[in-house]
Amino acid sequence: MALLTLTNAHLAFGHVALLDGADFSLEAGERVALIGRNGTGKSSLLKILAGQDKPDDGELQVQGGVQRFYVPQEPQFAEGATVFDAVSEGLAEIKSLRERYERHDPADDLDAVQTRIEALDGWNWERRVDETLQRLHLKPEALVASLSGGTKKRVALAQALAANPDVLLLDEPTNHLDLDAITWLGELLKAFRGALVLITHDRAFLDVVSTRILELDRGQLRSYPGNFSEFEGAKQRELEAEAQANARFDKLLAQEEIWIRKGVEARRTRSVARVQRLQELRSERASRRDVQGKVRLDIDRGTTSGKLVAELENVTKGYGGAPLVKDFTASLMRGDKIGLVGPNGAGKTTLLKLILGQLQPDSGVIRTGTNQTIAYFDQMRDALNPEATLADTISPGSEWIEIGNQRKHVKSYLSDFLFSPARANSPVKSLSGGERNRLLLARLFARPANILVMDEPTNDLDIETLELLEELLTDYNGTVFLVSHDRRFVDNVVTSVIAWEGDEAPGRWREYEGGIEDWLVQRDRSRAAAAAAAKAAPAPTPPAPAAAPAAAVKPRVKLSYKDQRELDELPGRIAALEAEQATLAAQLAGTELYGQGAARIAEVTARHGAIDEQLLGLMERWEALSNR
Repeated sequence: MALLTLTNAHLAFGHVALLDGADFSLEAGERVALIGRNGTGKSSLLKILAGQDKPDDGELQVQGGVQRFYVPQEPQFAEGATVFDAVSEGLAEIKSLRERYERHDPADDLDAVQTRIEALDGWNWERRVDETLQRLHLKPEALVASLSGGTKKRVALAQALAANPDVLLLDEPTNHLDLDAITWLGELLKAFRGALVLITHDRAFLDVVSTRILELDRGQLRSYPGNFSEFEGAKQRELEAEAQANARFDKLLAQEEIWIRKGVEARRTRSVARVQRLQELRSERASRRDVQGKVRLDIDRGTTSGKLVAELENVTKGYGGAPLVKDFTASLMRGDKIGLVGPNGAGKTTLLKLILGQLQPDSGVIRTGTNQTIAYFDQMRDALNPEATLADTISPGSEWIEIGNQRKHVKSYLSDFLFSPARANSPVKSLSGGERNRLLLARLFARPANILVMDEPTNDLDIETLELLEELLTDYNGTVFLVSHDRRFVDNVVTSVIAWEGDEAPGRWREYEGGIEDWLVQRDRSRAAAAAAAKAAPAPTPPAPAAAPAAAVKPRVKLSYKDQRELDELPGRIAALEAEQATLAAQLAGTELYGQGAARIAEVTARHGAIDEQLLGLMERWEALSNR
């Protein structure tokens, strides 16, 4: 029997139906990911499943004795509460039962109270809280109000895990968490023994956690088995089939509309049944909710910046105690797309301000480029006026906006970001979190810039908008600095990452070619090589007696920064060439290539041979640098 069953649920705000006869059931042990466009009603549905809200119509059935625990996007805690107090709030029923039992009130049925305590495993609730805090690396005596957003999210998760519910409902659990914390949370939820329903737009996280995807689309719930990667393929096939069916329907409707408008003679002989069918077709077309349009993103790069964006040499910066950045050296050029990766509090913002020349180092040299126009996403987030209209937010005092060489009406520009013209004069405070982020992107891209600084741009954006933003940033020929914990988004956009490695040495940052996956591979390979070298190093021996002078042995010298960077990049370049060569070999072994003409065959064959030469040269260079 299902733990939760939602039947024929209806929910509407204004004229928009968020739920339109939706059905859903949750089985024990399932991990269901609820996805959909911003504003479609995902959070509302989750609150209905949690029992906090009710649908306008329909029924939610909960299996007897099933415990549910809901963690909202922004959890609230009692003022002045410690972490231990906050986490134990998840055990409110157990604490109340224990207090009733220990009072020995004659009015209570102590046998029933004792039975309920045992059913909830409540005799040792303090130990359960302590164990949960240890697992989540939380200090019980810390005040919740003093914690960062990511740590507060851990406290809320600790509340839920200590309660050990049968059904756990999470709304955007990865918000405010850094990369390591997201990885940790994924493993934690995979090990969770109860059923899980969560809302998130982090696609890599969805692939790790989910066993079923539930999409809320135009008021309907559609279920897809498997993780997000499997859903993507199934959804694409479904949308193609829907588009074909709608095209056939629209063609039939158009034919019938032409027939009904024919001359007097045709109208005398027209069929009553055919007229009735036309009315039914019109009604069906009017009730059809088409797939919501896609955001159209474009940006004016403005004037071109200098070729050099920033050059840093042995830069150190700190605010007392261990430095946040120490001895960092890098050369960043126009067109680079750089991701800054590190845990919360590691100093990503400090490093970014150093690169942009907004902060002076304690030591070292920073040289910034010329003709730089910077658009800063995070600064604009703070600048939103909740009382201002959408139109004034984009173009204050004017109905028109200049994008490159184009002049657009502000309502038309807003429609590119899925805001209807009727909402152009609505206040910012009426928008949802995801809609505010879309408005921020609209405002960001309305201004010419040759350097984009994107600080956590993915929060609250739906998956389709994320994918379109990826395409925009990939095609953008300016410079991009991206701070994000969304692994797939970073991997799809950046050309290199500057990663925090302060666990090896305080304030250490290092640049790697490629995305997060490439960084992890190169870092692990480097650490494994260092460990193997340390293990293989012979034990020190006493100095040998002086011998006759012999031919001098050339000592190993420290590589220059340029050579060291080249050495670090070589494994990634070799791997990329090997992957390309494998693809070309598969084409040569197949049959499709030989139907594309002799020129194409010659091109693929020549490239396959050229890669051999390149690989040989890179391997020789790698060996030469490694032996220096």
